[in-house]
Amino acid sequence: MDSLAVNAPVITLDGPGGAGKGTVSMRLAQALGWHLLDSGALYRLVGLAAEQQGVALDDEPALSLLAEHLDVQFLTGQDDLVQVVLAAKDVSHELRTERVGGLASQVAVLDGVRNALLTRQRNFAVLPGLICDGRDMGTVVFPNAPLKIYLTASADERAKRRLEQLRSKGVAAKLCDLKNDILERDARDMNRATAPLKPAKDALQVDSTQLSITQVVDLILAKAKSQGLVS
Repeated sequence: MDSLAVNAPVITLDGPGGAGKGTVSMRLAQALGWHLLDSGALYRLVGLAAEQQGVALDDEPALSLLAEHLDVQFLTGQDDLVQVVLAAKDVSHELRTERVGGLASQVAVLDGVRNALLTRQRNFAVLPGLICDGRDMGTVVFPNAPLKIYLTASADERAKRRLEQLRSKGVAAKLCDLKNDILERDARDMNRATAPLKPAKDALQVDSTQLSITQVVDLILAKAKSQGLVS
């Protein structure tokens, strides 16, 4: 599906890690009854699907075909976590393992897979509408989306949120180390050659440093209503 031919309304959320895109996206999808796309999970899904179907991780044609026809759903789950369903099976927890992360890193370097996932992502834009989050949703995947959000927060705040998240899971971490990791990832994302992280020219930039999730969601819903995307 060509992004220029998308008939369903699309709201994109781009921005650095830890800004709250995932939670905000899920709550928006819940509030509007729209479809949800977690673009960051797609490479992990391709790697996992390849493993399950016995596709070699260096077989670019087969992986590209698999990526283009990936049987996946993103559902609004509990505790602000997106539920990921692959071929009718909930793989939400398996998807977050280091093993699957390793599979993802091997398939993500293949141009054929990247191009196929571009097509697959655009195919998520069906009625009544789509909420999607990632790094290049508004700049590359849906450049003509009627509402683009660039959600960010200070590195200190994002590190603090990550620390609280890890502690809730019983994982020890140091705030300074988390902040350094965030700054390094920001630098990689913003300076990469392909689809660097940056706000779309017509994006509404939202700094969530001093805002709650509810405040961010309400702000975006108000903007969507003002543009006539929702009643």
